[in-house]
Order: sequence, then C-alpha cells, then structure tokens
Amino acid sequence: MTAADRPSWTFLTNHGHVLLAVAADPRARVAELAERVGISERATLAILRDLEEAGYVSRAREGRRTRYELHRHRPFRHPNEAHREVDELLAVFEVPAGRTPGEG
Repeated sequence: MTAADRPSWTFLTNHGHVLLAVAADPRARVAELAERVGISERATLAILRDLEEAGYVSRAREGRRTRYELHRHRPFRHPNEAHREVDELLAVFEVPAGRTPGEG
C-alpha cells in the first residue's frame, strides 16, 4: 500500500499498531515490526521507547536478539478508557492458532 492509498486517519495509532505487532511476535526485529506497521525503523524505535517508559513493554536481550514482553494489565492512558486494560485490546486482535495476521 502506498502513501496515496492509505486513508487519512485510522482508529488505531502507530503506538497501538506497534503494541499489536509486538504481541504477535515478541522476538521480531525492529525492521520486521516497522514493516508490519508500515512506518520507519526510527519511528518504531521511538514508539518502543515510549511504550517501555510508560511501562507497557519491557525488553530483554537473548543473545544478539531482543525479546519484548508486554505488560498486558496496564490501563489505557486516556481518562475515558483508564478503567480498561491493554489486555482487552490485545484480545480483540489476537490471531487464532494456525492463522496469520491479516487473514479474515
């Protein structure tokens, strides 16, 4: 999808998309996450840093790779949704076993 083909707005922010991409593959490289979301590696790194600083994600080195861990029971940031946990969003977008993201 080219930039011209993309809608001018979406329901989820890039932060939400990166969070979902990490949930789908906690061992994915930054380049893979960036490609999945459709943003630059630099933007992906900045978002991962935001998510880590806010306590939604932590990372650990596994050899030469980084593995991300989601903290699923953190509340949403906006006051209107602060009574909800991130786990609820992840459950909506969870990919059933045997399927790949994007399959209907």
